[in-house]
Amino acid sequence: MGWGDLGAFGEPSKETPNLDQMASEGMLFLDFYSASPLCSPSRAALLTGRLPVRNGFYTTNAHARNAYTPQDIVGGIPDSELLLPELLKKAGYVNKIIGKWHLGHRPHFHPLKHGFDEWFGSPNCHFGPFDNRALPNIPVYRDWEMIGRYYEDFKIDLKTGESNLTQLYLQEALDFITKQQASQQPFFLYWAIDATHAPVYASKHFLGTSQRGLYGDAVREIDDSVGKLLGHLQQLGISENTFVFFTSDNGAALISAPKQGGSNGRFLCGKQTTFEGGMREPAIAWWPGHIPAGQVSHQLGSVMDLFSTSLSLVGLQPPMDRQIDGIDLLPALLQGKLIDRPIFYYRGNEMMAVRVRLYKAHYWTWSNSWEEYSKGVDFCPGQNVSGVTTHTQEEHTTLPLLFHLGRDPGEKYPLSFASDEYQRVMEQISVIVQQHKVTMVPGEPQLNVCDRAVMNWSPPGCEKLGKCLTPPKPDPKKCFWPH
Repeated sequence: MGWGDLGAFGEPSKETPNLDQMASEGMLFLDFYSASPLCSPSRAALLTGRLPVRNGFYTTNAHARNAYTPQDIVGGIPDSELLLPELLKKAGYVNKIIGKWHLGHRPHFHPLKHGFDEWFGSPNCHFGPFDNRALPNIPVYRDWEMIGRYYEDFKIDLKTGESNLTQLYLQEALDFITKQQASQQPFFLYWAIDATHAPVYASKHFLGTSQRGLYGDAVREIDDSVGKLLGHLQQLGISENTFVFFTSDNGAALISAPKQGGSNGRFLCGKQTTFEGGMREPAIAWWPGHIPAGQVSHQLGSVMDLFSTSLSLVGLQPPMDRQIDGIDLLPALLQGKLIDRPIFYYRGNEMMAVRVRLYKAHYWTWSNSWEEYSKGVDFCPGQNVSGVTTHTQEEHTTLPLLFHLGRDPGEKYPLSFASDEYQRVMEQISVIVQQHKVTMVPGEPQLNVCDRAVMNWSPPGCEKLGKCLTPPKPDPKKCFWPH
């Protein structure tokens, strides 16, 4: 989902009344970022509070490549990483993930081995359907075992876009909240729905209801679900004791737009890039009685801050034996304070850019290769900015491209290298980047090796359903990441 997909963020069709109301009752973050321009690394960062380059969710197979966890990935979240649910357990929390996990699908990466108590969802994206020979259909799990596969048992109609998955995920969430409230049990719910990821889907009730087509139908259904979740908390009388945060794992995928992708508003490019459209996210915090209503924050925020903020909420300290990149946002949320901190934009193993206050310096620029672009893969449709949205990897480490995101949110007008403003700002930014690089100890890269033998051929529970498939012989290879 993109920054420009919600009415509260200026989407012209104004079809998200529940999320807009959530914003009016809480705090809207205008400058909130994912930790990566795509799915898996961003989710790994959310749950560890650490940049993907630290927690292993990156590749060294080629420079500055976006890597994720497709079915043939060998790696996943390392045991050495401490995930938010593991830590919340210490404070007596019951933890559930609903929807997409995406941190590895092999048995030792299972979310219930990393702090979650319950799971209803899938380890991968809902791509398919596959023939179960060249590729297996992706499993859907309840807790430890698969209960079916996408397209076979959990239908997604690619012609009409109809699927009931968001409704299933909503009901799971409502039931979980009811159960925990009845037993007076503190809970953490990670509701990781994925209807706005291509192939986009919505349930029958929402199909054809949006001015924006199928993508808008999916957004409307998510909006409706959020409204029901917040209403449920209020009905149960626990809204003033429940902190809720809504955001996205990366910018809208403009390569799929407009039918299968969303809007990044005025920002440049989209998913897969480290321009603003790839990493600036819609973000809303809601906690009645604690977060003053109707607030708009210019705090620079990151999905990694949800790790540190959640620990702070339950009275736990972040782990001291590792570098944590997320900060505690409670002063911003509760008192409207602004905490001065940089945002680092990584693509794979490279720091591409950094934001300090209103300034963003690009140390590298790249949209994607000419080869990919010539095949029609375009991450910046209609947005070519000469010397900025480059199709070759351009290094600017000696003279970074500097933008003032207040005056120029679309990153169209780099400041003149000769200007006093450029000299003054880059002096400050250079020190911050230098300090960051000195303390950077990359983790062991998890997204280098792929092997068809590790795909979802025979997940736990397949034998009970008669859905075990025979895997091919192991044949590990370097994963190929084109962009």
